[in-house]
Amino acid sequence: MTSSDAMTIATAYGLNIITAAVILIVGWWFSGKAAAAIRKMLRKAPWMDDTLLPLAGTVVKYTIIIITVLAVLDRFGVETTSIIAVLGAAGLAIGLALQGTLSNVAAGVMLLVLRPFRVGDAIEVAGQAGTVKKIDLFTVELHSANNVFISIPNSTVWNSTIVNYSRNPTRRIDLTIGIGYDDDIDHAMKVLEDILSADERILSDPAPMTAVKALGESSVDLAVRAHAKTADYWAVLFDLQKTIKQRFDAEKISIPYPQRDIHMIGEKAPAAKKTTTRRKTAASKKQA
Repeated sequence: MTSSDAMTIATAYGLNIITAAVILIVGWWFSGKAAAAIRKMLRKAPWMDDTLLPLAGTVVKYTIIIITVLAVLDRFGVETTSIIAVLGAAGLAIGLALQGTLSNVAAGVMLLVLRPFRVGDAIEVAGQAGTVKKIDLFTVELHSANNVFISIPNSTVWNSTIVNYSRNPTRRIDLTIGIGYDDDIDHAMKVLEDILSADERILSDPAPMTAVKALGESSVDLAVRAHAKTADYWAVLFDLQKTIKQRFDAEKISIPYPQRDIHMIGEKAPAAKKTTTRRKTAASKKQA
């Protein structure tokens, strides 16, 4: 091989390396831009749910990266068909070794297809509660009420009971209010009905209700049930409890503390015990 042939080969390979590097850099840059553009475009679509936006961007990004890598390999004359076959076999082996990870992917797909919850919903799952911030192929990300980050594997979420507090448009508020046994039950129920009817956030259908729930140890327990929009649930719940306490104080209706009546029986028992002690002492002196 002459020096000119070596120079030609080096020049050809050098151009291939430079071209491959350019293709790789441009492809990587374009994958990020394309993913962002897809997310931005889908965000404007009225039919698109926020839950699918991260997944759509991820799929587009890695699809472009795979195409870029194949183009780089093809630039060096590598047979991509055989590589795809090798990657398929390697993928099978890796899949068998990473069954737990792939179960998260499968669970993530099922969560995205069936949608038991969406981004922004308040849920409780696997012993954790919070607002859904992100759903991807491996984990579900929550932010708790005190703004703590929580990441749960998809397989754990899928195999757990999911409580979605935001799914239905309305929620029922349940309160148990205790009054004293000396208070007028009808009057207390009338006050509660007035409070419920005065709050415009409480829905008229289904109609709110009050009833005697139980005759407790320390109080007569009244049940209060009312429906409100899911977005108003906590505000209505807090305001109702405050208003009920203030109105009951104004109407002289008591909310009793837990209490019990204790009756002392057998008060002479301590005296008998003392007598027994004296007899034992006298007996011990005689023996001495």
